[in-house]
Amino acid sequence: MHTSREPHLTALKRILRYLHGSLDYGLLLRPSPTSKLVVYTDWAGCPDTCRSTSDYVVFLGANLIFWAAKQQPVVSRSSTEVEYRVVANGVAEASWLRQLLHELHSPLQRAILVYCDNVSAIYLSTNPVQHQRTKHVEIDLHFVRERVAAGDVWILSV
Repeated sequence: MHTSREPHLTALKRILRYLHGSLDYGLLLRPSPTSKLVVYTDWAGCPDTCRSTSDYVVFLGANLIFWAAKQQPVVSRSSTEVEYRVVANGVAEASWLRQLLHELHSPLQRAILVYCDNVSAIYLSTNPVQHQRTKHVEIDLHFVRERVAAGDVWILSV
């Protein structure tokens, strides 16, 4: 902030007013009878840059514990590719959380449920045949298929 200007001060004041007015906001974590991990994935496209924004949320029981929205660094070739990359990101986060819960001596008893609204992405997660059209998503495919084959993750339609 070497050359701060009036718009910077205005933005700072706006942020401080927001923070002051939202001190009572927060996430409420409640005891949950189940300890299942559920991931919901989706994406949105930007008409200006043609890049997609990946979104996923993770629930432990009834509690929201993680969410993310990230613009993908590359332009995808199809909606299946975008959706599958979002699923791969959600599975990676859920796998990390599974390991963390295991290290905290609270292992999950069930497979992680990952919900996706693209039937082709769900099919790619279980189909061991590598198609010519899916070479550009090969690394993500192997990662998700490995988790599905091990029974750690189920990819379901929502």
